[in-house]
Amino acid sequence: MMLSLYDYLGRPAGSPLGKQVFDFARIMGAKVGTKIVNNSPYKSGTIMTYEKKFLDQFFKAKKLFTSN
Repeated sequence: MMLSLYDYLGRPAGSPLGKQVFDFARIMGAKVGTKIVNNSPYKSGTIMTYEKKFLDQFFKAKKLFTSN
């Protein structure tokens, strides 16, 4: 199953985090998909999607390098 960052986090991720995830996906050779959204509170258009296992790995690695 492919998830957007919003689906995974339950909140908007923001562009800086989205770029980090995308860059890490490219480095890791992770599967990346797209999804078209049309939400009035947030931007409409194409968003990136990732496998849950990859997102789990990303946030586990991010936690090692940040204090947040």
